[in-house]
Amino acid sequence: MALLEYFTQHITIEQYLDFFIRILVACLCGAAIGYERSRRLKSAGLRTHIIVCCASALMMIISKYGFIDMALTNGMMPDGLRADPARIAAQVVSGISFLGAGVIFKHGSSVKGLTTAAGIWATAGIGLAIGAGMYVVGLFSMVVIALLQFLMHKFKFGVESWTTGRMDFNIREDAAFRQSFLAQIDKWKAQVEEIEITEAEDGTFHYDVALRMPSTLNVETMVQYLTDDKRITRFSVTPEV
Repeated sequence: MALLEYFTQHITIEQYLDFFIRILVACLCGAAIGYERSRRLKSAGLRTHIIVCCASALMMIISKYGFIDMALTNGMMPDGLRADPARIAAQVVSGISFLGAGVIFKHGSSVKGLTTAAGIWATAGIGLAIGAGMYVVGLFSMVVIALLQFLMHKFKFGVESWTTGRMDFNIREDAAFRQSFLAQIDKWKAQVEEIEITEAEDGTFHYDVALRMPSTLNVETMVQYLTDDKRITRFSVTPEV
């Protein structure tokens, strides 16, 4: 029996509505997780997580019900080969890694995007759960992941209590400034990840400094320090987003 014929005879309107609801619920779960990423201006944000979760739910539905006509022959194809209805869902778990790899990058000695990549992978799992009809498990996982994202950004500890930033400025007197600048970094309890000092054409010295610093160190403190030193002719401060 052809798949289209089987669906026409055995799948009711209510069952089609259930498929539609699964996809919509998956979209909402993806949106809940992606919202936090979007607020932090991450490359994989609201739209990416919605699409990943929606597509995962769709693939799970296809994996479960796309071969439902094979049940009439005990899962055997006409040529004697056995159908595996789980193979599409299994490929989602491994195949989603290409998206995760695309958001991980190295900046200096820091690696960015690991949380976002893990979130995309988890979002795919939630989509599979919703697509399989496991609403409670999928919704519970969505709530746990979303809460963890929000709470761990609000109450940071361990590695998460550190952030990175960049200071870029020009100063007239390099020799007299360098020691006091490094001493100030120690007072901030920050660490120099990269520092590049070059002499500009106008005789000033250009500092390009990448810092690893406590998340409690705000931009205003750094700007005030650079503003108070009259030897500095221009500056910019770029914190991690």
